[in-house]
Amino acid sequence: MEHSRSRPLALIVEDDDAVRRSLHLLLRSIDYDVRAYATAARLLASQPLRAARVLLADYRLPDDDGIEVLRRLRTIGWRGRAFLLTGFATPELFERASDCGYEATLEKPIRPCELIRLLRY
Repeated sequence: MEHSRSRPLALIVEDDDAVRRSLHLLLRSIDYDVRAYATAARLLASQPLRAARVLLADYRLPDDDGIEVLRRLRTIGWRGRAFLLTGFATPELFERASDCGYEATLEKPIRPCELIRLLRY
């Protein structure tokens, strides 16, 4: 399935079904075309990677972590905006995420208003 040409494409990789679904609905409500995945492997195997403008990645995934996901995307030339999600925030994680290229690290539970503000900036 090809993404909509009129809406920017966002990628979500989050292993928690409820969180993934709520993020999907939130991004759709602010006019993003969304592709959501439960694992890093599925996201990285998907076709619309380069077309995506935004990545929301959970830090702890069953098969990888969000830092490595962004590193892999950057190695294939993806230059979109990236936001790390975590329930395990530490100063070290914030620093690693920033060094890797994440614009922001958001602590769970995600505050929808904060995420929308970041996406619209």
